Parts: sequence; C-alpha cells; structure tokens
Amino acid sequence: MTDRPVSRTALITGITGQDGSYLAELLLAKGYRVVGVVRRSSTTPYERIAHLVDRVELVSADLLDQTSLTDVVAETAPDEIYNLAAQSFVQTSWNQPVLTGEFTALGVTRMLEAMRKAAPTARFYQASSSEQFGKVVETPQRESTPFYPRSPYGVAKVYGHWITVNYRESFGLYAVSGILFNHESPRRGLEFVTRKISDGVARIHLGLQQELRLGNLDARRDWGFAGDYVDAMWRMLQQDTPDDYVIGTGETFSVRDFCEAAFNAVGRDYRDHVVQDPRFFRPAEVDLLVADPSKAREQLGWTPAVQFPELVAMMVQADLERYARAR
Repeated sequence: MTDRPVSRTALITGITGQDGSYLAELLLAKGYRVVGVVRRSSTTPYERIAHLVDRVELVSADLLDQTSLTDVVAETAPDEIYNLAAQSFVQTSWNQPVLTGEFTALGVTRMLEAMRKAAPTARFYQASSSEQFGKVVETPQRESTPFYPRSPYGVAKVYGHWITVNYRESFGLYAVSGILFNHESPRRGLEFVTRKISDGVARIHLGLQQELRLGNLDARRDWGFAGDYVDAMWRMLQQDTPDDYVIGTGETFSVRDFCEAAFNAVGRDYRDHVVQDPRFFRPAEVDLLVADPSKAREQLGWTPAVQFPELVAMMVQADLERYARAR
C-alpha cells in the first residue's frame, strides 16, 4: 500500500446515505477534506450526517446532469472520488426500471466523464454490488465469477461495473469497483429487509405492533457491518495499481436467521410474530449470495470486525433507543 499524503480531498456522491455517512466519518478521522454531492431539493434529508454537517462541505449536483457533475469535480479538485449514489433499493427497480438505469448505470458514466475531463489524476471508487451475481453460477462468489443479475437494479450495477473497467482500460484512469455484499447498520433505510426486521422487533417489543410481514424467509445473504465495508473502499484507493475486489464476510445467513437473532435480542420467538406475505416476494428471486473475500484479505489487509450476531443486536438496540427517545 502506497504511503500517500493525508491532506487530500475526497468527493462523495451519496453522502447522505448509509455508506456515505460512515465513509465521511472515516475520511474525516484520517484528516481529509470531505465534499459531499447532494441533489438540490425542497427538503434536506441529512439525518445520517447531521452530526457531520459542520465538518463537511456540501455541493449541489445531479447524477442525471453531466454539466453539474463536471463543474463540481472541476471546482473541488478531488484526489479521490467515491461514487456511492444510486437508486439502491432492489424492489423499487422493478417499478422504476428506467430511472434506476439512469441513476445506477448511466450515472456512473457521467461521473467517470466528469473525472476524465476535470480531474484525470484522481482516484475513482465505484460501488458495485453482489446483486450483480444474481442467479449465481458458482458458490462462493469471487472476482472472476460471471454476473447473472436478476433485477433491473442488478443489471444497472453490472453496467456501472463494466463501464468503470472500460474507463480504466481505455483512458488509464485509476478507477476501481468494490463488489460489496450486503452490509447493514442502524443507518440502513427502513425499506430494506434487515432494518424492517430490527424496527419491527423494536415496535413489537414496545407494544406498537403485533406482527411483522416479510417475503422470502429462506433467501440467504452474506451480511456485514457497513462501517467495516467503507474501510475496504478506502483501502482500494490506496493501492499502487487499480483493481476490483469482492468484499464480504464469507458467511451466509437466511432472512429467517436474521429474524431469529433479532427477536432473540429482546427475548422473543420470531415464530410468534413473523408472517410471510406474498406481496413482498421478488419477481425473480436471488436465493443465495456468499462472498469469497480472500483477495481483499490478502491484498488489502481487510477483514470485517463486526460479526453477524453483533450486527443484528446493534441494529435492534439502536431502534429500541430511537423509539425511547421519541417517547
């Protein structure tokens, strides 16, 4: 790993999201100037970075607008660019497939074009996804595993991944993709199944609801802690040569396992409260995702610190505390 100077500027798209907020914390702790790209809107959804807003710079641009992105890159002169913004909810991608393609696929091209024109010596990180593997052709999944996406979101992420590779090879840019498996935290959006579970457990435990309706309980995922995974992103941009990496724990658990652990955290049996609801099944299911993170371990020196039971308990406790504060 190259010893690069600390006084660097990082530009983060998606800074108001789960990963963006943890990454901003990490980079600020390392002495970076952190600039976050936000979409101009009538509301300011800065809940996840409320504790950081006085330490980061926020600039307006949009992944749908090439000129705004190029201008922001030119004005901020970043050393590192982390492209985390996307339409990131798989279920929504079936309802909004074109918009998902615009943000999650073509948005990557626009960011790369902005970098190529305005900051060609910067280093670029693209947030790839285990959903690219979809209907897996081998288990576990590694960097060489062929992609077989099973949702508009997965398809868009495959495009984003390959356009990053293409710009690296075509223009000599330092551009990498991190193929991150599921990573969760108390900052995960309520629409995602893990947070839906932890929030539901808290509400049931506090008597605010009686049941939790979920889709496929047998889908298996490789779940880790988002705070660990942003460290892997940073490490990828510190290497001498750009490359792509699979990031995960190497362990797999079902949605049912997550429910069991979450309800156990409050001394309850998930079978008393969880109801399977066909409305929440995907049109094309991804049954099993599990990472082979050996390349990241060997080349980046990265290993996850938070284990599955600790992650689940952390999320449930955070939701219990959130409801307690609201009372």
